[in-house]
Amino acid sequence: MIKLVIKLAIVGLVANAAWHTMVAYTSFYKFKDAVQQTTQFGSDKSIDQLKTRIVALASDHDQPLSEDDLTIRREGSHTFVDGSYSKSIDLLPGYSQPWTFEIHTDTFSETPTAK
Repeated sequence: MIKLVIKLAIVGLVANAAWHTMVAYTSFYKFKDAVQQTTQFGSDKSIDQLKTRIVALASDHDQPLSEDDLTIRREGSHTFVDGSYSKSIDLLPGYSQPWTFEIHTDTFSETPTAK
């Protein structure tokens, strides 16, 4: 009986860690998709406007990204967004681990770009 309780406790801890990790990555991928969509359809926006919009998207998706953590550049019809941030993930009750998320998008747009 004690072995069963220990096994169930271990399974519960692993499931808890997996759940919290999955929630963090799901939020990250939704944010990354929103960034890519913003750059794809934001070719008429300046780099500063894109930066402001991406930081607002980060806030909407509960990502701790600031303008200093973000680099945006344009080369012809391509818009590149690079950045990274750390977020704590609760792996065990009472134990958090900082996790680094890196974002890199290379978006092509056929419409004219703003400088």
